[in-house]
Amino acid sequence: MHKAYYILTTAPFISKHLDTSNLLEETFNSSAPSNIALVKYWGKTEPQIPTNTSLSFTLNNCLTKTTLMVFKKDIYKDKSDLAVFFEGQLKADFKPKIETFLNRISSYVPFLSDFKLEIHTQNTFPHSSGIASSASGLAALSVCLMQLEKKLNPKISQVYFNQKASFLARLGSGSACRSIEGPVIIWGKHPDVKESSDLYGVKLPFELHPNFNNYCDSILLVDKGEKQVSSSVGHGLMDNHPFANERFKQANNHITDILKVLKTGDLKSFINIVESEALTLHAMMMTSNPYFILMKPNTLQILDKVWEFRAKTNTHLCFTLDAGANVHLLYPQSEKEITKGFIKKELEQLCENNQVIHDCLGLGINIG
Repeated sequence: MHKAYYILTTAPFISKHLDTSNLLEETFNSSAPSNIALVKYWGKTEPQIPTNTSLSFTLNNCLTKTTLMVFKKDIYKDKSDLAVFFEGQLKADFKPKIETFLNRISSYVPFLSDFKLEIHTQNTFPHSSGIASSASGLAALSVCLMQLEKKLNPKISQVYFNQKASFLARLGSGSACRSIEGPVIIWGKHPDVKESSDLYGVKLPFELHPNFNNYCDSILLVDKGEKQVSSSVGHGLMDNHPFANERFKQANNHITDILKVLKTGDLKSFINIVESEALTLHAMMMTSNPYFILMKPNTLQILDKVWEFRAKTNTHLCFTLDAGANVHLLYPQSEKEITKGFIKKELEQLCENNQVIHDCLGLGINIG
């Protein structure tokens, strides 16, 4: 995105001349879910602009809960400028990432410079479980920041609130912009979605087919260790990737296809698109320079077992993968009983400590 165009299009998110004199201290609470991309985003330009459109399911149970406490600097002189707590413990190692995020968004929330911040956060899913908490964590923090802005400027609309929360979250973690609303979010400009934007996520512009109501996502925690290559590094390796341009075209074509599927309820086509996207994502990793593999042997065993189960039962179970070894299993609510039985019998033992998290589609953030 051209710099001048970026400045122009982001100007509405700059808050100016908000009076903070009457706000000495305040506490804000929010929770935000994780999300799972069906059409993957892999590759970006600065500042956090995706090289292709992505589409995700918002989850319901895998949440980050955040409390933001703000204290007026000229009153609370004994407090540190920023303190970050995770599950009740002061986390100095979390602080640099939050500081980087706050610096990136400073021109959009200049009123923050008047306050000292204390952030308390916790996840409803196990820490280091392999579920990316950056999306839910930065979304929840962004919502708290927008609560502060709304306190200072009560006239802002709910549409603006959500858009700017998504916009701010994106500057911390690209996928975080897809965790503000639900159940289906599109991020990245696409000709088939007039409202779509590279700057924030938008909701599906039509009613989701009933086949996808309460769609299930069971997350198989195959490996909870630290990834050998971070997502940030992986995105950067797309810059000179020999197949990058074709991959971006494929993803944008898949957006067109999956929009039709989400409208018609064609579950067989849904399976084809979602699994193709998952495997293509990992193919791009395996063909980058340097190349790397994030799947583990048990990941591959699970994929084989899913294909075998689907063929045998004629059900609609499918998988998707994030940038890691863990497997998200997606299936209709109507097939929940048979699928959970299969997971219990065949797949749990392939997970670290037999750990599986059962989730479903959600609607996004909660405030208070």
